[in-house]
Amino acid sequence: MTTTSTPRKRRLPAWAGNFGFQIIAGLVIGLILGLIASSTGSTKEDPNGWGQLVQIVGSSYVKLLVAAVPPLIFFAVVASIANLAKVTNAARLAWKTLLWFAITALIAVLVGIALGTVFHPGKGTGLATPGQYTGHTGDWLAFLQGLIPGNLLGLQASTSVTDGVASTSVSFNVLQILVVSIAIGIAALKLGSKADGFMAFSRSALAIVQKVLWWIIRLAPIGTAGLIGNAVATYGWTTMGSLAKFVAVIYVGLAIIMFVVYPILVKTHGLSVKQYFSGVWPAVQMGFVSRSSMGTMPLTQRVTERNLGVPSAYATFAVPLGSTTKMDGCAAIYPAVAALFVAQFYGIDLSITQYILIAVVSVLGSAATAGTTGATVMLTLTLSTLGLPLDGVGLLLAIDPIIDMGRTALNVAGQALVPTIVSKREGILNLDIYNAKRTGDVFATRDEDEVLESAGAR
Repeated sequence: MTTTSTPRKRRLPAWAGNFGFQIIAGLVIGLILGLIASSTGSTKEDPNGWGQLVQIVGSSYVKLLVAAVPPLIFFAVVASIANLAKVTNAARLAWKTLLWFAITALIAVLVGIALGTVFHPGKGTGLATPGQYTGHTGDWLAFLQGLIPGNLLGLQASTSVTDGVASTSVSFNVLQILVVSIAIGIAALKLGSKADGFMAFSRSALAIVQKVLWWIIRLAPIGTAGLIGNAVATYGWTTMGSLAKFVAVIYVGLAIIMFVVYPILVKTHGLSVKQYFSGVWPAVQMGFVSRSSMGTMPLTQRVTERNLGVPSAYATFAVPLGSTTKMDGCAAIYPAVAALFVAQFYGIDLSITQYILIAVVSVLGSAATAGTTGATVMLTLTLSTLGLPLDGVGLLLAIDPIIDMGRTALNVAGQALVPTIVSKREGILNLDIYNAKRTGDVFATRDEDEVLESAGAR
């Protein structure tokens, strides 16, 4: 009797399936492609074939992420409001979340002010005084008016004419979507059993959207290669030029918050720093390459729940809110250092009152940047509040993409940190999940139920 043996299916090495390794591989490949594009003459205005390749891959991936954000926000907020009713002390969780948003933002802006005061990034740049900057300006009244939805979906349309050809683009306003979804969620909650069908639909729709988003996230290594490649091909590392000191001060500030302040907060709450970083790192990597807190939100929410052990009912409320208003990089470190840069560049001495205003605007103003051009709006809001020349904003636009990678990574880390801290303080953090051994493939191959089971949650 003869037996035939079935050939064993060859599998990739364990390290090859690691999500973090795949992201790093994408970074390296993107860097190589970007250098090839740059060395073959590709420019931002006239990209060659290599430049177009990385540009299309990177922009297409961001479009995929952003396209899924409106339904995610709507159904996540509606479902989370209903879920909060099942959570003890829901109102207490909400205000404590906002409180910790403010506390961490205040720490970040104080670090920024200290670094800007010590290192004087605006002195000795050798740059000429810039022309008038005509970009976005910070406007508190416009922010309040922007809260009022123009339509149910918070959609906005704009038409531009280029070379006689008209084109219309449709975008969404994050704050308006939040307002609409919060109102609908509260109304459904008040209706009780009459809204059971709608709430069941919302939960089902949310699960479907999250599954689609997870498929998109699985493509992150490819998107990473395109985004990094495009950044290198378009801007290069020489763009920093005489502003290298400013860039260095910003990154020092980001590093202090990320690797000193956050670990101290984690440790003082009795949690493992190593587990926090290993848990949040996939989202931090994604934020760095995508430069979009909103685009990274699905992954941020997933790591907050599945790696850090924050209850889903609370995470679906805190993370979307944090993705629009919790920005220690864009709304705290950056405007503080940049405001001091502008003052020093123009030889303006700031008063104690103006230093206090920087802190106040940074802590309270991040909501005004939600759904807009983020750090640029936040900087102009800060400068206009302090009475500093808005012309100075134009100085920093050329290097903004280089800085934005680090800013967004810090934003994402903070958006996962605050729900973790609040959950621990309220005694609802799943420590089994938080302290579970990281296998490296949790975010590459396993379904949610497997992750929970492996962490001892079932």
